[in-house]
Formats: sequence, structure tokens, C-alpha cells
Amino acid sequence: MYNEIVILSITAASLGFIHTILGVDHYIPFIAVSKSLNWSRSKTLLITAISGVGHVLSTVLIGLIGIAIGLSLTSFESIENVRGEIAGWLLLSFGFAYTIFGLIKSKKKHSHSHFHLTSGEFHHHEHTHDDIEHKHIHKTPSKLTGWLLFLILVFGPCESLIPILMIPAAQHSTSGLIVVTLIFGLATVLTMLVMVYLGILGVNLIKVKKAERHIHTLAGLSILICGIGVQFLGL
Repeated sequence: MYNEIVILSITAASLGFIHTILGVDHYIPFIAVSKSLNWSRSKTLLITAISGVGHVLSTVLIGLIGIAIGLSLTSFESIENVRGEIAGWLLLSFGFAYTIFGLIKSKKKHSHSHFHLTSGEFHHHEHTHDDIEHKHIHKTPSKLTGWLLFLILVFGPCESLIPILMIPAAQHSTSGLIVVTLIFGLATVLTMLVMVYLGILGVNLIKVKKAERHIHTLAGLSILICGIGVQFLGL
């Protein structure tokens, strides 16, 4: 059994790494939102880690319940397909909504006039929202966005985890189940963190001031394209 656990552990680590690298929804949305909402690196990585843990645990919970009631691998695949559909449409909807939010936000940054009554006379001037003298604070849906990213990952399936969970479960090996789950989870979350960290470093190297007022739109489009890839191209 020891040799089997070693082989399963290596398999779990490999699958955790591969399924995360190939699943663009595991990191691109976090990179895009982090840049657009100006999240700190630590906040971005924390939200990524929490979402990754939720992503793995949701599949483990479904897997353990399914194994307990005797579901077949085909039944598991059907459940994971449904979860994948939900996650894909959530990602698409989020990307579309964020793109609209970005377009509205960028339009508000155009110059506009203000009227003031001074000593009985009207005075007006124009400014943009980027003027230091007239800096306005705009609320961004930061908390809501973090929860949405978490929710999308929780619904996202880990199809590759179920088969390797079934082997130690069939042999009634609790230690094997725990080891496989932990290694797969660690591989998945660590790969997500590395990809997000590298993505943030790469995005921060791009300095395009003219595009700054379109940052939310660009982030929304990135997430929307990611959603299209996940939903229709199987990424």
C-alpha cells in the first residue's frame, strides 16, 4: 500500500499542477482584477489562496459524499460537467458585467464642467477626474469582486481529483485519502499563487498611462475572453 500511496501522491501533484496551468480561470481573473482595483500583492495572493482552497475542498466534499453513497465514475463526471457549466457562465457573466462597469467608469473620466457661485457671480471650469486638485474618490466593488472570484472557483470542477480519490477509498485507506487530497490541494493552490504572482509582475512592467482610464474595461475583457475559453473551448 505504501508504494501505491507514493505513486498516487506523485500523480496527485502532477495533476494538480497540470490542471491549474491549463485552467486559465485559475489565475487570469485574479491578475486582471488585482491590476484594475489596485489590490496589494499580499491581498491578491490571499484571495487567490482562499479561492484555491475552496476550489479543491468543494470537489473533495462532493467526491467523499459520492463515494460514500456508491456513485460511479460516470455519475461523478456528470456532476462535474454541471459544475463546470455553472462556473463557466458565472465567469462569462462576471466578465461581461465588469466590462460594462469599465466602459461606464472610463466615460466618467472625461473632462466636464463645474459651476460655482462666488460673490454673487457664477464661475465655471473644466477638469477631469484625474486632476490632482479635484481628485474624487470612487467606490469600486472590491469586496464583491473578491467573493465572486471565490464563488467561481468553488463551482469550478477538479475532474482529475475524483479518480485518484476513488483508489484509496476503495481500499478503505483513510491515510491514503488524506495524503492524496493534501498533495493535490497543495499543488493546485501553490501553482495558482505562482501563476498569479508572475502575472502581476508581468502586468506591472507594462506602463501605458493613456490606457489607465480603460483599466477596468481591459480587465473585464480579459475575464470575458477567459470565460469564453473555459465555456466554449474547454480551457
